[in-house]
Amino acid sequence: MDHHDTTLITTVAAGFGLALLLGFVAERCRLPALLGYLLAGIAIGPATPGFVADVAIAGQLAEIGVMLLMFGVGLHFSLADLMAVRRIALPGAVVQMGIATALGMAAAWAWGWSTGAGLVFGLSLSCASTVVLLKALDSRRLLATMNGRIAVGWLVVEDLATVLVLVLLPPLAGVLGDAAPAPDAPPLWQALLQTLAQVGAFVTLMLVAGRRLLPWLLWQVARTGSRELFTLAVVAAAISIAWGAAGLFGVSFALGAFFAGMVMRESRYGHRAAQESLPLRDAFAVLFFVSVGMLFEPAVLVEQPLRVLAVVAIVVVGKSLAAAALVLLLRYPLNTALTVAASLGQIGEFSFILAGMGGALGLLPAEGMSLVLAGALISIAVNPLVFGAVEPLRRWVIARSALARRLEQRDDPLAELPQDTARRFLEGQVVLVGFGQVGHRIAQALQQRGIPHVIAEQNRDLVEQLRAQGRAAVSGDATDPAVLIQAHIAEAAMLVVAVPDALAARQMVQTARTLNPAIEVVLRSPVGEQADLLRREAHGTVFTGEDELARGMAGHVLARFDCDPEEAASAA
Repeated sequence: MDHHDTTLITTVAAGFGLALLLGFVAERCRLPALLGYLLAGIAIGPATPGFVADVAIAGQLAEIGVMLLMFGVGLHFSLADLMAVRRIALPGAVVQMGIATALGMAAAWAWGWSTGAGLVFGLSLSCASTVVLLKALDSRRLLATMNGRIAVGWLVVEDLATVLVLVLLPPLAGVLGDAAPAPDAPPLWQALLQTLAQVGAFVTLMLVAGRRLLPWLLWQVARTGSRELFTLAVVAAAISIAWGAAGLFGVSFALGAFFAGMVMRESRYGHRAAQESLPLRDAFAVLFFVSVGMLFEPAVLVEQPLRVLAVVAIVVVGKSLAAAALVLLLRYPLNTALTVAASLGQIGEFSFILAGMGGALGLLPAEGMSLVLAGALISIAVNPLVFGAVEPLRRWVIARSALARRLEQRDDPLAELPQDTARRFLEGQVVLVGFGQVGHRIAQALQQRGIPHVIAEQNRDLVEQLRAQGRAAVSGDATDPAVLIQAHIAEAAMLVVAVPDALAARQMVQTARTLNPAIEVVLRSPVGEQADLLRREAHGTVFTGEDELARGMAGHVLARFDCDPEEAASAA
């Protein structure tokens, strides 16, 4: 067989094989596998000796990877999650992106680049990687915490802003570039208006027709009972919509795929679509990162070390300090500021998409892509170390700085119960920690029965809403004794911890028992060792989701055979 006939197979085999090997090594070193994928691309790229994969084919595979990556972002985009933290995530993300972009533009101007190159370069440095963030939060069990939700919401805003930039960059390229616009080129306002009209037409079509057609299509395929047909329908819809958006409306592949994911998420098959398409999305995402690595020029590390250092400083130090300062200005505690700062001190997939588009439009020089890649490689590598330093740094600063102690214990009106409210809860109340799905239902049951209760919740927006409804609520992290003291734990009859964090629950119980030895404790816990640990230490009554589900189902089954409901429940 002729060599050229196997170029695609050779490229894919080399890309997957080396990505697997280096991704495994990265994971063993407790680094994101994404770092290994980028290194695999560098190894088989034209800038390094040895085997060189086909860059053109890798580029086309990367386009599919971008589509499926953006489709995945749309599938996981939750407006509800964003709205829960909008007051911090929306202004914080927009201002922080502006600061990071300005820092990138300043560096680019110092190097003699054009305004367009500086803008694309700065924007590429401003958006953090969702893949890296989710892994970092999940490995530290921070994903379900308030700090984790704020960091994820912040990144959702960054993603939306980047999608908007991807839409507006092509019509602005003529103005931002060094080359003079063509004589027959339309004026800027007309180009922007045309682009926005095309995007508006596409979005309207997706929201009106797509919301009806896609769920109907998935329902028809699901009725066949064929899993592979369902997966094929999901992937075909993602790629076809992205391709159609580009061909018919002049919209980028990325935006088309993003909206396909958003519309599919709203259907009853959204969760299944996310699960079934995940292996293929992951596979093409790997090829995307490998193809990005192939564009890297390792010589930039030797030839331009100061520029690489400047990029790393902007990403790891500049962005993180800006994020921390903004969180503190928005009256959130020091631990939230440090967690969000660590979360955003890296760049990833959106940076590559932006830099790639900038290069394709003739705005960003090749060196710019290499610098963005160098910044990504180094920032992703050091991000676990930055996360690991958050808690030691917080303890060290608090021990030595009165200002830090004040920042940690914010003078926040929502952190104290008003005097008139406090008088109603001086004895026998329930202190409920957490107002998520579980906490909300518990609070609803207590309110319906007129049982006095105080809600302790980290989300200031939720606390503000509860206060507006006349409910007793305090803002703050209940692992801090001051929060439980404000909830009048010393006079409470019961502490209910509705957040599934065993370590935090142990700290809350310790505080509660110190101030109120007779208090009854009810805890929510994840299944496994954490639940067993809480039960062994006899902290209180421990509930897990699986236990309650099994008890409810078994009770229903036994009741069907005329067992006494109470006996059925106890037997389960």
